[in-house]
Amino acid sequence: MRILVADDHDIIRHGLKQLLASRRGWEVCAEAKTGTEAAALALKHKPEIVVMDIGMPELNGLDAARKILKTLPKTGIVILSMHFSDQLLREILDAGIRGYILKSDADSDLITAVEAVASRDTHFTAEAADSILNASNTSHRGPDRSSLRARLTLREREVVQLLGEGKSSKEIAVALNMSVKTAETHRANIMRKLGLHSVTEVVRYAMKNQIIEP
Repeated sequence: MRILVADDHDIIRHGLKQLLASRRGWEVCAEAKTGTEAAALALKHKPEIVVMDIGMPELNGLDAARKILKTLPKTGIVILSMHFSDQLLREILDAGIRGYILKSDADSDLITAVEAVASRDTHFTAEAADSILNASNTSHRGPDRSSLRARLTLREREVVQLLGEGKSSKEIAVALNMSVKTAETHRANIMRKLGLHSVTEVVRYAMKNQIIEP
């Protein structure tokens, strides 16, 4: 089984690689330091499994996963996160991701999670599993309000992340291969959709919604 590992911290990525490569028949075929690189390498190597950190530069793990699944829908993805949140869980489920564990549990849960996802099953951190169960038990209450983040397109979320990382319109245009005018139009649309009035508010929004890490 071929696995792509994506994490922007070299030490963590090396540890994940060692843990995964210890299983007979498993091979780490590629490593990525950014979400953009992860999406490109997934398209190039077509791994069966992608193990990816949620908080990465250029493109966060969740949006990178969306890109990967759009072109490689059979690829299994395991998301790693420092923290659990119900909102993040909802977005993970909506994206079609079947594995979600905390980084603190990687030593004990990563192998099990990869095995489950490779078998077309699911594996979620204990908090997430409890949340899913509670949600199913209270489904009669009706749907929750849609997340503001869900109103943004994938391209707009990419722009939000780059704004959150302090990039200018010109730098965003270069990174996303678009004109400066288009980048500025995306920024204006994002602020209008989210009801924000400054780039500082966009940065706060990106942190709150785990698009970037504080």
